[in-house]
Amino acid sequence: MATTGRVTDEKIESQQNTDPVSDPTDAVTTGVEGREETATVVPGPVNVNTEELEKVRGERDQLMDRMARLQAEFDNARKREARERADFRDFAIAGAIEQFLPVLDNFNLALASAGSAEQLRTGVELIVKQMEEVLRSLNVVPVESVGATFDPRVHEALESVERHDLPDHQVLDEVRRGYRIKERLLRPALVRIVSNPLQKES
Repeated sequence: MATTGRVTDEKIESQQNTDPVSDPTDAVTTGVEGREETATVVPGPVNVNTEELEKVRGERDQLMDRMARLQAEFDNARKREARERADFRDFAIAGAIEQFLPVLDNFNLALASAGSAEQLRTGVELIVKQMEEVLRSLNVVPVESVGATFDPRVHEALESVERHDLPDHQVLDEVRRGYRIKERLLRPALVRIVSNPLQKES
């Protein structure tokens, strides 16, 4: 019986030695029953100055109001500029048309006349001169063509005519007159130009 008691005591002592000893640090992270515990940081209350907050809100409202007024002023200025541009264009067109009305009147008189063909031709020539005067008053002048050297910036070549007695690329004659207003080309002159093979060979 004494032997049996010693064996039982040794067995209990052996089991106690093999049981894992809990680390005090593990107890903090795993808890008593081994469950993980996560520490949660709760932020403290934020102190807000009500007077300062109201001041910032007031400044924001003022900026928003100012932006809205600037946007409205910009829209009004854009509409006013478009309206003034349209009025100026209409005024310019009206001024030009007013100067051409007498020319139109003379054309109607020529059509209503019962004169001869020669008289009608003379009347049309006078009307053409009258129209040229109106164009000059509007700063519209014809492009120099016949006798000038061909210039692709103001001339458009319809065809070339071979000639030995004239310089190569000289404008021979004008098929349709070109016009410019000051330095701006309204339309190029349609011309025939000289082709001199003798000058090309030399």
